[in-house]
Formats: sequence, C-alpha cells, structure tokens
Amino acid sequence: MRKPRDFDAELKALEDKARELKTRKVQQLGDLVIATGADQLSTEELAGALAAIAETKDTAKREAWAKRGVTFFESRPRRTAPASERNLRGAPAQPGGAQSPASGTGSA
Repeated sequence: MRKPRDFDAELKALEDKARELKTRKVQQLGDLVIATGADQLSTEELAGALAAIAETKDTAKREAWAKRGVTFFESRPRRTAPASERNLRGAPAQPGGAQSPASGTGSA
C-alpha cells in the first residue's frame, strides 16, 4: 500500500523555498544597487528613478538600458561566490540584467 502524502509538510517546504528565493532576490537587488553606485542616491531619488524606468514603455530606451546593463556586467570582474551563495540546484541566477519574477522586465 502507498504511503499517504504529507501535504502539510510539502506546503511548508514550498513556503520555505519561496521565502528563501525572496530573501535571495532582495539580497541581489541590494548588491546591484551598491555595485552600480546607486547607494549614493537618496532613497527618494532612487525610488523616483526606478519608478520612471518601470513606467517607460519606449522599447528603444529599454533596449539601450539593457545593452548598458550587459556592458556593466561584462566589465565587472567576476567573483567566486561562497558555497552558501552558489546556486546548487541549477536554476539560473537572476542578476539585475536578467528578468526577475516580480518585474517581468530586464530593467531591474
């Protein structure tokens, strides 16, 4: 006879994984703000700039920003992440230039 599934345990594991992914995303966004030097801006300036970017529908502008982001990441020296930060499950990491699940755009 099959062992019954423990739906509560599976749900808790999924919630823990979601919390872990959200925490990692927030950490990566913070790292991106620091890496770009945007941490020198006031909170209001940074929020305003991000809001303007998020509202922009101009494809040419968004493509130009994406190219600039690619150049930024390519020009930065690579660092080896400690084992605790490495993505051991094989899912793609989401640097600021990649699509994030929340934004759905490459403008992060």
